[in-house]
Amino acid sequence: MASVDAGGEVRHWSAEVNGVSLHVAEQGPADGPAVLLLHGFPELWLSWRHQMAALAARGFRALAPDLRGYGDSSAPTDPAAYTVLHLVGDAVALLDHLRVPKVFVVGHDWGAQVAWHLCLLRPDRVRTVVGLGVPYFPRAPRPMAELFAARGDGFYMTQFQEPGRAEKAFARYDVATVLKKFYSIELDDLAAPPGVEIIDFFQESSSPLQWMTDKELGQYAEKFQKSGFTGPLNYYRMMDTNWSLTAPWHDAKITVPAKFIVGEKDIGMESFGGKHYIESGGFKSNVPDLEVAIIEGHHFLQQEQAERVNAEILSFLDKFTEN
Repeated sequence: MASVDAGGEVRHWSAEVNGVSLHVAEQGPADGPAVLLLHGFPELWLSWRHQMAALAARGFRALAPDLRGYGDSSAPTDPAAYTVLHLVGDAVALLDHLRVPKVFVVGHDWGAQVAWHLCLLRPDRVRTVVGLGVPYFPRAPRPMAELFAARGDGFYMTQFQEPGRAEKAFARYDVATVLKKFYSIELDDLAAPPGVEIIDFFQESSSPLQWMTDKELGQYAEKFQKSGFTGPLNYYRMMDTNWSLTAPWHDAKITVPAKFIVGEKDIGMESFGGKHYIESGGFKSNVPDLEVAIIEGHHFLQQEQAERVNAEILSFLDKFTEN
């Protein structure tokens, strides 16, 4: 693709789709190839600020919504409104709203889960997929609650299951501190000792985050102060429901061209068996048309290693874009 001198300003708008209002940040030419950027937990469209600028400067149309439950998008009160079918439905409805038949999709963390399932459920709407941090795992043989139980009550996903529990624990801290605790997670932080809430166990970095300014942290905190954490936590509370709903796709493969980018110190590389899954060929067997890039960094990679991630994404998209 031909480069453009500048990607222009970020434009903000909302769309009524799939029964919710989605706030979308957009940058780049409106007639450029569309790239849908799906953020993770606990983040916002802002997580993609570096990628949006780089994509726009190369002539892509970068589209970064606040997922339902986050930021300036709707936050339904019913946990059942946060299944993976709702989340994929939001993405499809947004594409319909924009009259975009097929899209490049990039997802991080929970956004990667949505991106992988968009490919699984509606491969006709996806040109390529880039996942960050969370690979596509096939549907487990047993419900997620059974798998969580083996990790004990201190495991963060176990604590997130009970409505109100994590919210009550989070409320003991100011919102910026809660966010900074999550953004500072290390490999051994995912399970607290018995009787300890995970947010109390997480250690906030004693120094400023090198990849986020205080102003940017304040922008995140302002939105989470307004919208709260219940919507984002409901994603975790629907994991067993997702297991039931995705039964028809058991053992199905991701068939669209895919790239996976992960930090070598990402919590998922060790804690969830990601490294073994990649190296054993399990990932490739479930996503046959796959490239993998393991780079220096941790979990919030698109912010921590923005230039490297931008280069990885752009080089991959260039293969599927007409010159």
